[in-house]
Amino acid sequence: MQSSRIVIDGASLTCALVARAARDDVPVELAPEGVARARAAWETAREVAERRPVYGRTTGVGANRVVDVEWEDADAHGLRLLRSHAAGAGPLTAAETTRAMLTVRLNQLAAGGSGVDPGVLPALADALNLGLRPPVPVYGAIGTGDLTALASTALCLLGERAWLGGPDGGPASGPGFRLRSADALAFISSNAATLGEAALGAADLRTLLSASTVVAALSLLAVHGSEEPYAPAVHDACPHPGQRDTAAAVRTLLAFDHPVPARIQDPYGYRAFPQVHGPALEALRHAEDVVDREINAAAENPLVDPAQRTVWHNGNFHTAYVGLALDGVRAALFQTMALSAARLGTLAEPAFTGLYPFQAETEASSGIMILEYVAHSALADVRRLATPAALGSAVLSRGVEEHAGFSTQSARATTEAAAAYRIGLGCELYAAVRALRMQGRAPAGGPLRAAYDLADAVLDDRIADRPLDADIATAADLLPPLSRLL
Repeated sequence: MQSSRIVIDGASLTCALVARAARDDVPVELAPEGVARARAAWETAREVAERRPVYGRTTGVGANRVVDVEWEDADAHGLRLLRSHAAGAGPLTAAETTRAMLTVRLNQLAAGGSGVDPGVLPALADALNLGLRPPVPVYGAIGTGDLTALASTALCLLGERAWLGGPDGGPASGPGFRLRSADALAFISSNAATLGEAALGAADLRTLLSASTVVAALSLLAVHGSEEPYAPAVHDACPHPGQRDTAAAVRTLLAFDHPVPARIQDPYGYRAFPQVHGPALEALRHAEDVVDREINAAAENPLVDPAQRTVWHNGNFHTAYVGLALDGVRAALFQTMALSAARLGTLAEPAFTGLYPFQAETEASSGIMILEYVAHSALADVRRLATPAALGSAVLSRGVEEHAGFSTQSARATTEAAAAYRIGLGCELYAAVRALRMQGRAPAGGPLRAAYDLADAVLDDRIADRPLDADIATAADLLPPLSRLL
């Protein structure tokens, strides 16, 4: 059973929990140990800054790191930094993505290491629990710190910008906190927005990749496919973990049916499904591990170290691990989605279904013809989005920041790819269920029968030519409950 609230302790946040906090209005609660770690770092940061230079506290930032902040200017320096960096552009980031950012930054601060006044933690928690968010434009980060997004958040805390989240989603009053000037850089030096979106993308793909196995099994049943490609001996002979897991899941789904194969060998969409879907599962597992590690890390620069009463200037702000892991997920996702589109093609073929072409009402009707166009349109977007963001770089701030991994763009591409994949799977699910209905067949039992019954209860059973857009949307909405059947 899921908890009615999410405890923010700086150590146990997951992609799934970020998604719940961002989307389901689950309240967050601060753990005392997280607040204690933040306080210890804050006290250490102030102590160290009195005896040695600390980037962003006693110096400028970027190329201005060599410029010392004079004591008489110290109170104004941080506010100027926040105002100058709150300069994103473009449309506002989706509300759920911004809430994911707040969740991640709150957890990072609870991990200790930032040196930010711990009083900001309850203010951020209050904003989340009130359903508020800062206005965050889409453009402004390249994977080395979400400075614009977090500077905008800081200005909301300071009362210089309005929170969003009123009755119409517009401006709203919210919690305030007077960030000290010295804490300005420490508050915004984080990849919380990138990591929040990465967590949402990973959570969505976890659901969709699981649902895809259920949909593929329904399609295999509809085309009288063979179970041979899923036999344990096949995957023991080539024991990749994701491949073996996929084959085992299909065997579980077909355990009550054991269809009589209509061919000696099926097309790749069925015969090579474990070998193509397995890499996507493994790539996602790796990405989830990377993102979970990052959202619970004190990846701060400088890192405040209360145990040794010092700070460490470092490169943990660089999220190369995240960007590269997500780039790999999207490449693998395209491969398995291409097989979904291929299976959809077989569901339109009389040789596979025993029905009229396109599962039509008559030989001259169009039936599900348009679904292939929709699925391939979505697939084309996933192919475009699979281009590795890590192939880019940048030299900024007068040349002193000479690399960027663009993990921000990789995270955004991942959530967009997940949305397109959802549409493609919805097309396949509708076609598979329609074929089984027209054949007068249904799975014999187990989770596959449960999946069929869920779909049969809500999908329109008319086969006359008509717009299928509502059917695609309904099928896509079924994917989360289908994913929970395995």
